[in-house]
Amino acid sequence: MTTKPKLLIVDGMALLFRSFFASAAMGHFIRLADGTPTNGAQGFVRHVLTAQSIMKPTHMAVCWDMGAHTFRNDLFDGYKANRPAPPEEMLPQFDMAKKLSQQIGWQNFGVKGMEADDLIGSMITKWQDEADITVISGDKDLLQLLRPSTEIAFTKKGYTEYDIYTHTRFKEEYRIEPTQFAQVKAFMGDTSDGYPGVKGIGPKQALTLIQTYGSIDKILESLGELKPGQRTKIQENLDMLKLSHELATIQTDVPIEADFASLALPSYEPHIFKEIEESGYTLIAKHARSLYSLI
Repeated sequence: MTTKPKLLIVDGMALLFRSFFASAAMGHFIRLADGTPTNGAQGFVRHVLTAQSIMKPTHMAVCWDMGAHTFRNDLFDGYKANRPAPPEEMLPQFDMAKKLSQQIGWQNFGVKGMEADDLIGSMITKWQDEADITVISGDKDLLQLLRPSTEIAFTKKGYTEYDIYTHTRFKEEYRIEPTQFAQVKAFMGDTSDGYPGVKGIGPKQALTLIQTYGSIDKILESLGELKPGQRTKIQENLDMLKLSHELATIQTDVPIEADFASLALPSYEPHIFKEIEESGYTLIAKHARSLYSLI
């Protein structure tokens, strides 16, 4: 019996932001000699190195947003409009993190106008039969991407603790298929992403509706069966319900310009981390040596 390859897909944006704010809160910006802060970028790399040592993938991809504007902003002006701009100290670290990732030998992916989530969804669709897939992120929207061959590891604490969702666990907890999750989001909305869904319908009601009827279309066909208050809320917010569903749905057909073989993890040579150390990223070099016994 042959063992399937194991693909680790990293939500680079999620880990970079998480690493930045975890250390920035204590004022630890860890600057280079020229004063450029590195806390988020170094934290991101250390997190991925640790995840690799725990999960032992054979292949890996790192996904990024390519700027703040995506096709979802074209659909709805309010999409993510309530999010503050990244702090000044974080601005140089987006390119820094990608450059470090490339220097180590990891494959970066980003498509203008799409979010990292859309690339993750498209990779799962492309390679779900070829590999067992683990996605690392902090974004619960990704639950809709669960498949029998795919699990989502949500960051929990530090670099080592995760809340792991499998296809089976999701179905047991939510009693719907993962592909129906975007329809739940369409009713309940998402305050962090800035779309309201149906005003007055919260997470519990939204989930119950999809559990009961299976889809937005079936609910709209069955409006006469709903309580008058529920029916009125849906009728008054019909356009926003449909738009929210479009915004909540992760794209799974973005062209991924890579062969699976190109995602094979590199072997770590001491000189790579020596160069990284000499560039001022001492925490990364120290971390890599402790994990991978590099001399």
